[in-house]
Amino acid sequence: MASGAEQRRFALTVAVVVALDLATKLAAARLLPPYLGVPVLGDTVQLRLVYNAGAAFGLNVGANSRWIFMGLSVAAIVVLISMLRALRPGDRLRLYALALICAGALGNLIDRVRSPRGVVDFLDVGVGALRWPTFNVADMAVTIGAFALAVSLWGEGRARAGSAAAPPAAAPPGPVPETPRATRV
Repeated sequence: MASGAEQRRFALTVAVVVALDLATKLAAARLLPPYLGVPVLGDTVQLRLVYNAGAAFGLNVGANSRWIFMGLSVAAIVVLISMLRALRPGDRLRLYALALICAGALGNLIDRVRSPRGVVDFLDVGVGALRWPTFNVADMAVTIGAFALAVSLWGEGRARAGSAAAPPAAAPPGPVPETPRATRV
């Protein structure tokens, strides 16, 4: 179970990432022209305001996408909180991974609740016509957190496999107990 200090680190990380996400989305919505790229590093990195009514990579499930993705976000946040409760003490990689994923889900959930247009995306990266789907700070948090969580789970799996393959510990030195003998009747 996560200690009080770990829970505070988790909450602080979530709060900072959500605040950064919301601040950048509000600035993008206020300052950027819709759909027109504003070069930051030439054509490679641009700021481009788009609204995504679907999920990652523009995944859309029809007219009810907003509600479906809101429900999925809430469910994901509940699962992440339950994973935090099961956290091994001192597992900082997993703690911050869960916090980043939770913050990203919460940041995009807030966008879905506040606007029927969808999630504000504004970071556009690519070369020429080869572009990554436009994203935001919440998307980066989810991606980095998911990668870190995968590394944490992989490391835990390797540790378990290593301990399972280890030879059994030798018996402590001392007198060997006698084995009972069968008695003849």
